[in-house]
Amino acid sequence: MNILADFRTHRPATLADAVAALDADGAVPLAAGTDLLPNLRRGLGQPEVLVDLGGIDGLGTISTLADGSLRIGAGATLEAVAEHALVRAGWPALSQAAEAVAGPTHRAAATLGGNLCQDTRCIFYNQSEWWRAGNGYCLKYRGDKCHVIVKNDRCYATYHGDVAPALMVLDARAELVGPTGRRSVAVAELFREDGAGHLALNRGELVAAVEVPPADGWTAAYAKARIRDAVDFPLAGVAVALRRDGDRIAGLRVAITGSNSAPLLVPTDELVGGGWDGAAAEALAQLVRKTSNVLKTTVTGVGYRRRVLLALAPRTVDALWQGS
Repeated sequence: MNILADFRTHRPATLADAVAALDADGAVPLAAGTDLLPNLRRGLGQPEVLVDLGGIDGLGTISTLADGSLRIGAGATLEAVAEHALVRAGWPALSQAAEAVAGPTHRAAATLGGNLCQDTRCIFYNQSEWWRAGNGYCLKYRGDKCHVIVKNDRCYATYHGDVAPALMVLDARAELVGPTGRRSVAVAELFREDGAGHLALNRGELVAAVEVPPADGWTAAYAKARIRDAVDFPLAGVAVALRRDGDRIAGLRVAITGSNSAPLLVPTDELVGGGWDGAAAEALAQLVRKTSNVLKTTVTGVGYRRRVLLALAPRTVDALWQGS
């Protein structure tokens, strides 16, 4: 059986042409395809047309703006983001996150926009067609039930992107271009907690760029746990941004990935104004626990992934606290 459906490709030269193409039924954006194409080979999805964004001039530009913000085009490769002098000097957590994605050859091709908009993953979804057919399709694709939590009305496939949580704690915004024009949203607003519909993009919209404000006294870091030191998606990932004022936490942002259907910010307001000690670390771990929803979506056990996530958050804060 041929599971790779026939489709057309379209390579627009401008964002306007790309938006027009994506506004058609069955159109799917294609950046480097490091996530999309393996899924299509597994029979996941049947696009009528792939809109190749690689021909749009200037979509991969990395620069600073007049106010000192960093602007990265969605077409910039993760390798370029990780190694760019501007990023390393002013926003090292973003460089860390980009460098943590997959392996070197993936990063040389994969784009920032593609990484942000990657599909959610699940051991019941990311399988061969014959396996899915034999075990029953799932709510995410061609089925009517979620195999992770049976008798539930939504999909619990997990988002495993590394770059999104780093951008979230850096207070970055995404520039979206669509049929109705341009709009700017916080990176956190790109996502919804639904594994089958995790991107909050309107029809025909695409991510054109992200803008990251100046650090302005904040320090940040990204840490992830995975089976191998390269290639693997995060079993759990934590991004932290900290602003310290003497022995007081003047600001704290924490975002998690690999645990939910979307990357999520952890509410940390109750810790701001206090000091950083064992009690604060335990309080943060409990806030992460309440925010996360680790389920059986990978081959690695739920208990291990949860413990790693709860340990990574205070450990990353502690490293930033000591470093500052």
